[in-house]
Amino acid sequence: MTDPQAWLRAATVDDAVSALRPDYRALLLTADGLRGGASDATSERVLTAAEATARERLGGQRPEELPHLAAWREAYRAFGAKPQRTRPSVEALLRRLEPDGLPRIDRITDVYNAVSVAHLLPLGGEDRSAYAGPPRLVRADGTEPFDTTAGGAAVVEHPEPGEVVWRDDAGVTCRRWNWRQGVRTRITTATTSALFVLDVLDPMTDDAAHAAADALTEGLLALTPDAVVHRRVLGGRPD
Repeated sequence: MTDPQAWLRAATVDDAVSALRPDYRALLLTADGLRGGASDATSERVLTAAEATARERLGGQRPEELPHLAAWREAYRAFGAKPQRTRPSVEALLRRLEPDGLPRIDRITDVYNAVSVAHLLPLGGEDRSAYAGPPRLVRADGTEPFDTTAGGAAVVEHPEPGEVVWRDDAGVTCRRWNWRQGVRTRITTATTSALFVLDVLDPMTDDAAHAAADALTEGLLALTPDAVVHRRVLGGRPD
C-alpha cells in the first residue's frame, strides 16, 4: 500500500469545488496499524461521552439551527441537493441522538461518529486499503460508478451531474460531499488502515477543525495505542 504521507500529498480538491465554496477545507487523517473489531467497552465509553457533549452543545436546538450545520445545508443547495431529503452526515447523526442514542456499528466507526457529533462537523471514515489511487473531491460528470445497496441487494448508482463527490480511480467513494459512503471502501471490523475526512466550512475555524482531529487521534490511539497517524489540510487556505 502507498506510504500514507505520499498518498495524502496526492489528494486533491478540484477547483470547481473550491469555486462553489471557497471557504471549504478538508482535513484528511490517515491511521495505519489499527485493530478493528466489534464495538467494545472502549468505543462505548468514547461514544457515550460524545453523545452527552452533543446534547449539551445542541441545547434543545434543531441541528440545522447551529451555524456550521446551517452552512452545510447552504453548500448542499449550491450544487442542487435538497438537504431536507439528503442531509449532511453530521445532521443525520445528531437527529438520531434521541431517544435512544446513536447506533453502535464497530469500534472504529463508533469513535469517528463520536468525534463528529461532539465537534459538530461532518466526518467520514474509509478503508484506505480498498482505495484505487488517492482521494479526490470533484464535481461529478454523472458517469462515475457508486457501489451501494438497495433493498439489501448490491447496486451501482451514478451521481447527478455537478454533484460534489469524493472519488478515487475506480469511482465514487462518497456521494453529495458527505451524505452517503460507498460499500467498496467502507470501514469494517477487519479494517487496519483508514482514511478519515473532516469537512469544514466557515464559521468553523481551522483551530476547531484541528481540535476535532486531535480528538479523533486520541480516540483511535485509545483503540490501538501503536497506530500511526498522519494528517493534511486541503483547500480554503494554503497548506
